[in-house]
Amino acid sequence: MSLLATVQTPPTAIEKLKSVPPEFWVKVGIAALIVVTVVIILRKLAQTNKIILTIVILVVLSMVGFSWIYERNEPAWATPFVNKIAPFFPSKGAYEVKQTTMPKT
Repeated sequence: MSLLATVQTPPTAIEKLKSVPPEFWVKVGIAALIVVTVVIILRKLAQTNKIILTIVILVVLSMVGFSWIYERNEPAWATPFVNKIAPFFPSKGAYEVKQTTMPKT
């Protein structure tokens, strides 16, 4: 009888779900809402003129990319690419650095 008293039953799925913190469920809900929103937007965009859509997407991506290059506030995954192309474009502090150096005579 004492042997049976020491054996514990494994926790049920409901008991495991109760131990998950509420912050996780909030993040899952936000992620699901984002996915649904993206699908709805993509379905609406699929009905538009493809050339106009391509131009708008290129303009938006260019604005974001140039902002990252100028401000140097790109995400970590984009840093290697931005480091390679940043010397070809102006950056926020470049003008002040040139003004503080003495001109060559």
